[in-house]
Amino acid sequence: MSKKESTNPKEFRNQNYEAKKMNTYENSKKMKDKDLPWWVELFFVQIGLPDKLLLKILKAKKTFKELIKSDKKSIITFLFIVTALAYFYPVIKHAKNKLDCEAIAKNYIIKNKNTIEFNKREIRMLSTNFCYGGEEIYEIENLKN
Repeated sequence: MSKKESTNPKEFRNQNYEAKKMNTYENSKKMKDKDLPWWVELFFVQIGLPDKLLLKILKAKKTFKELIKSDKKSIITFLFIVTALAYFYPVIKHAKNKLDCEAIAKNYIIKNKNTIEFNKREIRMLSTNFCYGGEEIYEIENLKN
C-alpha cells in the first residue's frame, strides 16, 4: 500500500501569502491601471490646479475617515441635534412672530382705542384676533373722537 502524501494547510497558506507578497510588481501595476477619480481628472489634470492642493485634500480626506471611525457616536449625536434644531426652527420662529404681533397689537389697542370697559383677557383676545386677520378691532371707537 502506498502512503498518500498529505499537505499541511498552514504551509499552503504560507506559500500563498509569500506568493502574494512577492508579486508586488503586479499589485502596483494593477493600482497604476486604475482610472483617476473624476474630480482629480477635472481639477488637477484638465484645469491644472497645483499638486500641493491635491496632497492637502487627500491628507484631509484620510484624517476625516479616521475621525469618523474613531468618533462615530459623537458625530451621529451632533448630526441628530443639528437636524432637530433645523426641523423645529421654523415652528419656533413662527410662534415668536405671532407673540410679537400680539404684543404690538395689544399696545396699539391700549393706546389708540377706547378700552376702558375691556379687561386684560379681552384685550389679549382682540390682539390675537387682529394678528390672525380679524377686524373686530376696527369696531372699537377711537379715543380721539
